[in-house]
Amino acid sequence: MTGERRDHYSYTVYADPATARTFDERRFGGPIGDLIANDQARVLEMFLAPASGQSILDVGTGTGRAALLLARSGAHVTGVDASEEMLQIARQRAAQEHAAITFGVGDAHHLEFPDRSFDHAVSLRVVMHTPRWRDCVAELCRVARRSGGLDCPAAHSAALLQSVARKAMHATGARTEPYRVFFDSEIADALRLGGFRIRSVHREFVLPIALHKAFGSPGFTQGTERALARLGLLRLFGSPVTLVADRCEPS
Repeated sequence: MTGERRDHYSYTVYADPATARTFDERRFGGPIGDLIANDQARVLEMFLAPASGQSILDVGTGTGRAALLLARSGAHVTGVDASEEMLQIARQRAAQEHAAITFGVGDAHHLEFPDRSFDHAVSLRVVMHTPRWRDCVAELCRVARRSGGLDCPAAHSAALLQSVARKAMHATGARTEPYRVFFDSEIADALRLGGFRIRSVHREFVLPIALHKAFGSPGFTQGTERALARLGLLRLFGSPVTLVADRCEPS
């Protein structure tokens, strides 16, 4: 963690106990939040199957949602996050489910694990917020023996407009998260530098998530997104994008 900008919003926002307590409800509350969470679970299970018996590191675990999903599949999960406040919620949730997950404070830029310590490493909703995202991808690759997975908002999607708006608001002093968006080639190049090649790509929505939440109708969301996918728009403009990459050389 040496030299990190600890005043960056990705540290300060999530160190707020109130943010930690309300995080899951704000991110995954309501019928559309359930839809997003279930889709994320399906994608993780599909990409990392069979997870049972595998060692998995969840980088930026937050309140432990992904870690719990993976633990339910029989994986041996370790979750790290820079926010002790978020980890407290994660530990409580794991205890309620009697899930044997190891949680600890850790920084995505500098993971305190030896090379290839885990079969798989995942990082969800993280690189979009980090000060030096390429360092985070490099660390994800370094500690993964077999594969790594991450997600990010796509530059060629409606997320670009929200990203620009949030950056403008943040510049005026508003308390918001001015995340970045990514071109597929940027992520692919960063993974390649870490010795990984993309195996699978999943794109979630064409329309903005905020719009789906405003309607609050799973039927509308599923029907509209299916229609847009049939038109080929999901492949072109879908976001967020979840990618899984395999190590190129034998482990």
